[in-house]
Amino acid sequence: MHNRKWLLIVFVTALTFSSFVPGVSAMKGEKGPIKGNLVIVGGALGSSNSDVYKEFIHLAGGEDDARIGIIPAASSSLKSSKQFKEDMITYGLNPSDVEILELSNHDFKDTETNERKWKSNAQKNKVANQIKQLTGIWFVGGDQLKITDTLLKANGKNTKALDAIWDIYQDGAVLGGTSAGAAIMSDVMITGGDSLGGFNQSFIYEDISNPDEESAPVFIEQGLGFFQWGIVDQHFNERSRLGRLTATALKYEDQGNYAYGIDEDTAMVVSNEKQTIEVIGRSTVTVLDVSHAAVDGESIRGIDLSYLATGDQVNAQDKSFRIDEARNLETTGYEYFNFEPLPATGVLTSYGTLPNYLSYSLVDNAAADEVESYLYDSTGEGYELTFNQTADTKGYWGYKDGQKDSYSIAHVTMNATPINVQFKENGGLFEEHEPSQFTMPDYSFNPDTKGMLIMAGGALGSSNAEVYEAFIERAGESGKYGIIPAASSSLKSSHQFREDLISYGVGSEKIEILPLSNHDFKNTKEDESLWLENKNDDRLAEEVKSYDAIWFVGGDQTDITDALLNEDGSQSKVLESLWKIYEKGAVLGGTSAGAAIMSDVMIAGGGSFDTLSKGFTKTYDSMSQQEGGPAYLEKGLGFFPYGIVDQHFDNKARIGRLIATDAAHGETNEYSYGIDEDTALILDNKEKSLQVVGRAGVSVIDVNTQEESAVWKGDEDIRLSWLTSGDQLNLDTKKFSISDHKVSTTDYEYFDYEAAPHSGVLTPHAELNKYLSYALLDNVRETQVKSYSFNKGKGFELTFREGEDTEGFWGYKDGNKDDYSYLNVYLDIQPVEVSIQNR
Repeated sequence: MHNRKWLLIVFVTALTFSSFVPGVSAMKGEKGPIKGNLVIVGGALGSSNSDVYKEFIHLAGGEDDARIGIIPAASSSLKSSKQFKEDMITYGLNPSDVEILELSNHDFKDTETNERKWKSNAQKNKVANQIKQLTGIWFVGGDQLKITDTLLKANGKNTKALDAIWDIYQDGAVLGGTSAGAAIMSDVMITGGDSLGGFNQSFIYEDISNPDEESAPVFIEQGLGFFQWGIVDQHFNERSRLGRLTATALKYEDQGNYAYGIDEDTAMVVSNEKQTIEVIGRSTVTVLDVSHAAVDGESIRGIDLSYLATGDQVNAQDKSFRIDEARNLETTGYEYFNFEPLPATGVLTSYGTLPNYLSYSLVDNAAADEVESYLYDSTGEGYELTFNQTADTKGYWGYKDGQKDSYSIAHVTMNATPINVQFKENGGLFEEHEPSQFTMPDYSFNPDTKGMLIMAGGALGSSNAEVYEAFIERAGESGKYGIIPAASSSLKSSHQFREDLISYGVGSEKIEILPLSNHDFKNTKEDESLWLENKNDDRLAEEVKSYDAIWFVGGDQTDITDALLNEDGSQSKVLESLWKIYEKGAVLGGTSAGAAIMSDVMIAGGGSFDTLSKGFTKTYDSMSQQEGGPAYLEKGLGFFPYGIVDQHFDNKARIGRLIATDAAHGETNEYSYGIDEDTALILDNKEKSLQVVGRAGVSVIDVNTQEESAVWKGDEDIRLSWLTSGDQLNLDTKKFSISDHKVSTTDYEYFDYEAAPHSGVLTPHAELNKYLSYALLDNVRETQVKSYSFNKGKGFELTFREGEDTEGFWGYKDGNKDDYSYLNVYLDIQPVEVSIQNR
């Protein structure tokens, strides 16, 4: 949910601790044994997150016995409370068993009643008795200080309402909350601040706001103390709050050596009787151990980081972890990747959030024992962050929600060293940049083609109904479906997609895995490399003509083109059949590699930083070039005639390589398209339109003003747009249509603060499109923001700025999650020399 408090805190030098004494005011006398449980959510809880809702209801007594009270105090309106009540009813509760409690210290903007009068209710026996009849309490998100001000007296003692909450909690009730409703759970309540302020070891104890500073000290207040085993923080990786939680855990070590940072749409389920903490939901919980850490001036050493995913548990008594059996493969000694990772320095670095970066670049990468990132303000003052594997480091991997990677990480060590970073423009840095030698394919596209394309950016979740239903709707449940497995190293993903189609209503007899491959699959008796000859098999080519839908699974896109193109680059008989059914109206779809093959120019490898600095290569190493290196291009299949497509876009930070490829080979007046994971771009050839569906977005890039050489000598005026579910583009008129549930942010910006540069994995809203949405488009203070990406003293300054035609859009989705789109953000790229000095 929107909340200014996390941004608008003035920077104050470190203050001595005086007025705040954790663990005193919120307690109900001496705590006896607590039978109740906690469900603590990191914010942005989706209404579709059934695991969290069902667990809360279960712990409250189940659908028949649960009686839930909602405390709306944190929010500026009753909307989120009403939404949570609707969600409870959706998941099986009777409306009469869910009530919004009249507890608030302020008026709500969406009612005629003056709810400020509700503050006195916290001392009324009627409200206390009402609470005592409940089996569950839920605190909605917003401003955590409004909750504590409502439930604590001016002298810091409990109100009658808070005493009643403690009574039912000790007797077995479940308490839950999201965002601000999570922040109040520990004795030490983090109310504001950011990671840079935390590493600066700066604290404040009163609410003083100043939006002019790029960093904010950690603002500490008294929480309600329901969580017994440490300090809690929320919106954790989305807002990159590791630094502030680190500083707080170091300052208040008496609260327990572990501190917990909860991601959005994710919950910690706390059992006081079992003394366990379990993770459920869609992301991770960071477990921070400062017991062996040391502070030396401005340097911090020996912070122990662990990242737990759904199903993982912490034993609160002995601090041990139990990793869920879904991640049953240890990465240690069995690392999947083997590449030299770039330091995480900005929006050109793959895996922008810290858990992702550490998973792929460190613990599941045989080539790295240490990785680094940076965090600094616009003056260059900040910190170098190093993350090390030790003898205690363990990584665990498995699949979740279909074919998505799921990692847990135990015991990575973090150090923070104060540094100063300076940048100097130098347009001659990358003279070794190699231009593309790729020869554009000579394709002709039939303008009367009636078929459709569904291009998914990878990591497609089996639960992503929007994408699956779009594919099935266009093919028909009674249609015939073919799956082409060629890209994958095994048949597992093809079988998984087949099971997914069946789960969405397609008859099993309607789905076939087609024998097309150029290599053998692991874990089968058959030698599938012999299938290479099938691409010109008359019988198979004729059979393909009977299909209504074809799906290409993910993997290595060069394996798909090799399995369907002849050695001279001409179409095989099977590919000719695919074209015939596509032209007549069939739907073709694919994920990851299955999306990359769709355009004329197929990006087969390379990273953004390396492509901008080194250019293009004519050689291909599938492992290393999926994660970095100069761009490698091959001939695609050309089903998408309107530009170049790239995938895994935001997660693998591929904006640089797509810009460079489009500048070299894009057609005039065409855009290029970067599709995020778990998201699809749908082409309707008859309507000449594109539509976005799924959980993230599609970047639309316009480099029509650029020449290829400009990409590495200094680019200007590249235009970026970002579309999310429901947004559309008319390919004839080039007009965008934004889903009508969003409103324009232009002249109605929600935030007002000085935004620090995007400097690495601890930058708030680490993914580029989220960073631009929060820091630029919905921030009245900024008309441009910067990011720096560099390695070994050379790099790029990226300036993202608003123009006259720039516009941002905001709405809610899936409950109370922010949903942004934007049009025409301008990007300038300038090569820079980089100098780093210790402070």
